Amino acid sequence: MNSEKFEGVIFDVDGVLEFQGQVYAEAVELINSLREKGIIIRILTNSTLKSRKQCANQLKEKGFHIHQTEVITASYATAQYLRSLQPQSCWIMLKGKGLEEFKDFNQDLEKPEYLVLGDMREEFNFHNMNKALQLLKKGAKLIVMITEMVDNSLGQLELTVGAYGKMLEEAAQVKATYIGKPNRYIFQITLETMHVDKSKVLMVGDKIATDILGAKNAGLKSALVKAGEFKETDLNSNIKPDYIFDSIKDVARLFP
Repeated sequence: MNSEKFEGVIFDVDGVLEFQGQVYAEAVELINSLREKGIIIRILTNSTLKSRKQCANQLKEKGFHIHQTEVITASYATAQYLRSLQPQSCWIMLKGKGLEEFKDFNQDLEKPEYLVLGDMREEFNFHNMNKALQLLKKGAKLIVMITEMVDNSLGQLELTVGAYGKMLEEAAQVKATYIGKPNRYIFQITLETMHVDKSKVLMVGDKIATDILGAKNAGLKSALVKAGEFKETDLNSNIKPDYIFDSIKDVARLFP
């Protein structure tokens, strides 16, 4: 089935390794099998609330042998991107353990050079969003951790980071920089940690609009798993994966 020899695999988490807290059958076995074959593993998630340490620990608790250095979250990738800019100050609009990734930055809620938007949960309120608007109009630059506007990985539909990012962009008439899937930044940061030619790296995901499109943007081959948030109508998209599998265990067919 596979004429290519992949040396690295990037896995999405929600919808591929697990969904709504339940681990998919044989996902752990697949990771272990790939390790035995010497395949480099990376875990790539658009979660902003989680730090890479927290994400790795949660996967370990579910039976996965995953190291912190193998995990790239949207919060970690954003911190890495922000570090490359060497900002004088920023306002990290984020809740949860993901904030740990930004502990080295100078926080300034009054005159930040960068406004960095992640998941604030209940703090997406009038006061904070109005303050963000005013800061952007005064010249602060906007970085948004993910593009996605809605999410149902927790079992019910929710507004998420990208929706608030788009609102601020339009209200302030500014252009934001987006980091997470399907944007190239998070894939560049992931690939830099792998030390493998990208032609030898496979992205495995359940969502055309983030995982598969992101892989295409980054020049990677991709495999779509019919799990998680996948819908049959997704196959009507102009964005085509290189491989389509019914379940995560079938990915093993690419690694005989």
